[in-house]
Amino acid sequence: MILTRLIKGNENFRKKNYKALESELKDLVKHGQKPEVMFIGCSDSRVTPDLMLGTKPGDMFILRNVGNFVPPFKHDEDFHGSAAAIEYAIAVLKVKHIIICGHSHCGACKSLYEDIPDNGSFVHIKTWLTLGAKAKETTLKNNNFKTEEEMYRATERNSIRHQLDNLLTYPEVEKLYKKGELQVHGWYYNIETAQLDYYDKEDDKFKPLNEMTYEPRKS
Repeated sequence: MILTRLIKGNENFRKKNYKALESELKDLVKHGQKPEVMFIGCSDSRVTPDLMLGTKPGDMFILRNVGNFVPPFKHDEDFHGSAAAIEYAIAVLKVKHIIICGHSHCGACKSLYEDIPDNGSFVHIKTWLTLGAKAKETTLKNNNFKTEEEMYRATERNSIRHQLDNLLTYPEVEKLYKKGELQVHGWYYNIETAQLDYYDKEDDKFKPLNEMTYEPRKS
């Protein structure tokens, strides 16, 4: 049973891993969190940021949602969970980097090509998936795909490009980015190989993450 595994997992964490992190965790409680990175990833259970990147508590402020989508900035009296997380990361935590990380075999990107039922079970999903419409449109301009899987992989990468554009519609993000005080990154995670690629905007290509270079944030 999965719940039994979770319970035993917590017991093992408290008995083993926690001891190695105890002083760091207590320090984080005492002084508060000061992550330099905000990680925006997909809710997909196969995407595991801490395992993928070898991070520890306090290293990253993490936002996960369906498709690692970023809604464009919109100020009204509705509830905007993703926007609130972005604002908190910028205004309170003062992160230096925001990473939007997409991945292979993304169900959200594949769903852009499927008919979603018009019933109450999918009402919020259908609305949310409109955030991927531009990625689908960009992808369909290329008619050279040999298989649907190739098309899906291209959609996943194009979505990252468009979500980065959406991120820069947030006034504070744009301001800090232009001042060189914040860097934004688009990453792509291949589930099958664990390979991470980064988006090189200048070349408009995804390249191996270990080849990435960047300028330190201005002090």
